[in-house]
Amino acid sequence: MSVGFIGAGQLAHALVKGFTAAGVIATHRITASSPDTDLPTVSGLRKMGVNLTTSNKETVNKSDVLFLAVKPHIIPFVLDEIGPDIEDRHLIVSCAAGVTINSIERKLLQYRPSPKVMRCMTNTPVVVKEGATVYATGTHAEVEDGKLLEQLMASVGFCTEVEEDLIDAVTGLSGSGPAYAFTALDALADGGVKMGLPRRLAVRLGAQALLGAAKMLLDSEQHPGQLKDNVCSPGGATIHALHVLESGGFRSLLINAVEASCIRTRELQYLADQKHISPAAIKKTTLDKVLQQPGVTVSGVANGNGRSGLSLFNNRGPGIKKN
Repeated sequence: MSVGFIGAGQLAHALVKGFTAAGVIATHRITASSPDTDLPTVSGLRKMGVNLTTSNKETVNKSDVLFLAVKPHIIPFVLDEIGPDIEDRHLIVSCAAGVTINSIERKLLQYRPSPKVMRCMTNTPVVVKEGATVYATGTHAEVEDGKLLEQLMASVGFCTEVEEDLIDAVTGLSGSGPAYAFTALDALADGGVKMGLPRRLAVRLGAQALLGAAKMLLDSEQHPGQLKDNVCSPGGATIHALHVLESGGFRSLLINAVEASCIRTRELQYLADQKHISPAAIKKTTLDKVLQQPGVTVSGVANGNGRSGLSLFNNRGPGIKKN
């Protein structure tokens, strides 16, 4: 088995590091493509022994399992590029937030009668084999394909199959969850420093507290609320601290954060489904890289608000040369 990554950013780097640490695949059997060879993650992948290329087609040709690890609004462009090279042996795994299996299958059906597509949502702790991954199976993917993906992802943490309509919520919870945890840890460390602890010690103690709490929960059958109550002595320091958190809307903020991430994921799905994307909808750095690719032109077709958009589909003319 060989594995490929279209995109060589943080997610690809984390997955490769996790896969190789778990021993499920050797780095010489992994290929990753990126138009930007100066990315720190590209350098990291190269040092690990991964085959690097600027050609997405080369990555496809050298891979059996192909991870789409690019931004959601770039997915349609990538599929148009690699579609003719997809073969029956390929298992396409999309890691792009909000991009549905149906939208990928619809695109690939122009090139293959039965493309095997799966969608997964994971998170960056896969790098230390503590990731949280869910996946959904496409129309043409076989049971064996699901087992193969689960074997890969279970090697770097928790992995389970879900219905696809749950994946956006998973993105808001565990996909974005590490960022919530890091933000909370940063604030806890600030609190420790304010009360006199050295920064390095404060960060370590905060991280250990979160790690220990998570392990206690996963190893027990108790509700997190019960475990919280177990820490709170009547009239003690912890219950006073929790009162401050409740007064500041701590729970509501976390609930709102999960909801906001989920809603944004659905907005990204809308972007990915558009045949014409306005330049304003894409970060300029990404737009510049797209415009450098052969066959991509700025179209004169107006979008819904009357302005011209960027066409990422079936452009046969010469690409735009940047001034």
